[in-house]
Amino acid sequence: MTQQAGNVVENKKPRKSVVEIFMNGAKKGFYIGVEQILPAMIMGYMIVTFLQLTGLVDVFGKVFGPVMGIFGLPGESVVVLISAFFAKAAGAATAANLFAQGLITAPQATILIMPCMLMGTLVGHYARIVLVANTSAKYRGILLLVPIFDSVVGMLLMRLFLTLSGLM
Repeated sequence: MTQQAGNVVENKKPRKSVVEIFMNGAKKGFYIGVEQILPAMIMGYMIVTFLQLTGLVDVFGKVFGPVMGIFGLPGESVVVLISAFFAKAAGAATAANLFAQGLITAPQATILIMPCMLMGTLVGHYARIVLVANTSAKYRGILLLVPIFDSVVGMLLMRLFLTLSGLM
């Protein structure tokens, strides 16, 4: 509100219609999909394809089988964790790709969503925390370990929930 010569004048912004609000939201959603989610999904697909073509998925399956077995997962599912380090959507896309290829089941894909969400994009977030915020060196290790610890707990809890629900 402003006053001019004793008169009160209100400064109001014109209201947007429901259609304008919807169109703006749709446009933002489209750009998020094209600029962030789609590239991450392509990266997830490329990581899995590269690892399969080189035979590394089989190697990872044997090496990480015992560790991933704790979570009720095959060793090959470690590629989801690798993808998730770079982007949440890449980890989720990698899990979807492994599911589509029959390497993991739906309950196993559900377990793998936990690390995608809890530690996804860890490389980028960690770099921003350390480089941009200039976090004290004594806290950097814990900032890296907390999301990994959360992911381990999350996968164990999801496995327990799925087991108790009779889905595993």
